[in-house]
Amino acid sequence: MEFQTSEDTVPTGLISDELSRQLIGRPPASGGWQDGDPVGDRKFTSRFDLELEAGGKLSSAVIAYESWGELNPDKSNAVLVLHALTGDSHTVGSASDAHPTNGWWDELIGPDKAIDTNKFFVVTPNIIGGCQGSTGPASLNRTGVEYGPNFPHLTIRDQTKSLDALTDFLELPSWHAVIGGSMGGMHALEYAISKPEKLGRLGILAAPAVSSADQIAINSVQVEAIRTDSQFHSGWYYDKKPGFGPHRGLALARRMALLNYRSPEELNARFQRSWQSGVSPFGEGGRFSIESYLDFHGNKFTRRFDANSYIILAEAMNTHDVGRDRGGVEKALSQITCPTLVLGISSDRLFPVENQKLIAENLGGELVGGGLQVIDSEFGHDGFLIEKKEVGKQLNLLLEV
Repeated sequence: MEFQTSEDTVPTGLISDELSRQLIGRPPASGGWQDGDPVGDRKFTSRFDLELEAGGKLSSAVIAYESWGELNPDKSNAVLVLHALTGDSHTVGSASDAHPTNGWWDELIGPDKAIDTNKFFVVTPNIIGGCQGSTGPASLNRTGVEYGPNFPHLTIRDQTKSLDALTDFLELPSWHAVIGGSMGGMHALEYAISKPEKLGRLGILAAPAVSSADQIAINSVQVEAIRTDSQFHSGWYYDKKPGFGPHRGLALARRMALLNYRSPEELNARFQRSWQSGVSPFGEGGRFSIESYLDFHGNKFTRRFDANSYIILAEAMNTHDVGRDRGGVEKALSQITCPTLVLGISSDRLFPVENQKLIAENLGGELVGGGLQVIDSEFGHDGFLIEKKEVGKQLNLLLEV
């Protein structure tokens, strides 16, 4: 049996030698997309300036995005899909030299699928601060060098505000729906509160209304893992040769994150106490299979992500609080009056169902399905990426309201 992860399919239990061989060779100093790399399916907005909550502005920024389907004559069928922390614009399509992973919602977006591209024009941007085409720390600044650690601090609201540039570039009066999972759900909530006239319906999947102390703590140790890597060089590593970037710290951050993306029940059932390659971990240099699994994904991650970008995005998530300067969370949520799907995953330990319950109980509009929708899944937080059949049913209901 195989399980679909948020990135790819790997065998149950042991990580095969064949898959491991795919990652032979030293990882690049940064796995982010940079100018001159293959463009693939990416499109780009015109450049814009973004005023920031912390003061100052990000000048001459650009958003990379991908789109599917056709915009109808009155431009009323556009659907905006927003990605999670380690996602990007490549929601649909195969991996290639230009796109390091398969589309993360490939089975949900397309002709006659849950988000039907026969009906809808679907757009997924790489959020500002990301590392797959939109302006981020790995991008070149006006002097022709990477921003690196000089990239400005971003909040979830800053990133949400940047979506105005995408909407304007596409000349859209509004979005038929805005849908986001995990970090993307944070952006979708902010968008619905700050731009209620710009969307007709809203989908919030496995996301909170405010980042809790526990969630901030999870992010902070991942950030610290990167910063304490001896090859991080205070964020100035872009000129380093392969193998001499902060790949150990970034891989460790990814391993930490994976433990919160999956449930204990799934990991225990899937790996149990099996050994990798049959070599005993009891003093003989062997490893448990779960260790090998985490190493594999940590190593793979370093080849498609940028360490500085991970820090920027994780710290932006820490700022998330829809109630900040709005009279509190409940009051802010009550301002959302469009039809809304609020969906949680029963085994989610990153953003537990209580987070989605808070949202559902305080919205000012109609809830799709009549209330909070919870998918019973063993896969934890990643359930919103893996349980495609059940998620697809809910998205179909949202879009047909």
